[in-house]
Amino acid sequence: MTTFRTSKFPVLLIGGTGKTGRRVAERLTARGVPVRVGSRSASPAFDWENRETWAAALECVSAAYITYYPDLAAPGAAEAVGDLARLAIAKGVKRLVLLSGRGEPEAQRAEAMLQASGADWTIVRASWFMQNFSESMLLGSILAGEMALPVSTVREPFIHADDIADIVTAALTDDRHIGRLYEVTGPRALTFAEATAEIAKATGRPINYATISPEEFMQGLEQEQVPADIAALVNELFTVVLDGRNEYLTDGVQQALGRAPRDFTAYAREAMAIGIWEGAQ
Repeated sequence: MTTFRTSKFPVLLIGGTGKTGRRVAERLTARGVPVRVGSRSASPAFDWENRETWAAALECVSAAYITYYPDLAAPGAAEAVGDLARLAIAKGVKRLVLLSGRGEPEAQRAEAMLQASGADWTIVRASWFMQNFSESMLLGSILAGEMALPVSTVREPFIHADDIADIVTAALTDDRHIGRLYEVTGPRALTFAEATAEIAKATGRPINYATISPEEFMQGLEQEQVPADIAALVNELFTVVLDGRNEYLTDGVQQALGRAPRDFTAYAREAMAIGIWEGAQ
């Protein structure tokens, strides 16, 4: 029997202003589910680096969506997720949904910490977001018409952030998803050069792609004044995790939602239609 979760208490969305968190907030709000955004600027605030903020953010909430900043691949992330999960349970919050990453040993340690905590858990283990090209780290390169990354022929089955948000929303509101780990990808794998070419086609403008060395990539991040710890993490994701280990497709979206995942071509057309790449060179 399916049990749908309803409560007068809000759902805590840690990282609720991020790519997936704000989409989940929109979906829950549309369903009449109250939301509490967990961020440094919220009230009460939530800060992964300040554990004294955790308890207040968890006060009187019915469930929580957990995204870790800057990434679950970061050292200490697994312990932080485990500690947060145990605190949540101690405060009566058992329903926890974790956004995880594919092929990242530290992320999988975080998954194990959550699973061992006694929570009613769901894990969404996601491939690289399509929205990295339009809402974060790669947007500037697209707008400049020059994409240079330390990755060549490896293919990545990019996932649409809306698909993740749909699954997370379902997991937070429907008990059928308790105890499920959904590994989610898009319907096909592309190299970064191929993905860039798809975006170029959608924009109608040339966007050049070049493979560079990890050293050149790090130098570029330094010139952009990216903090050293974040730069090292991003470099690791490109040079270690993107080694081919995640080139295979999964049916996680189909399992969770009963439909196929969104395709990259449709994503590129939609992003162009709403003007995200309007200033591309």
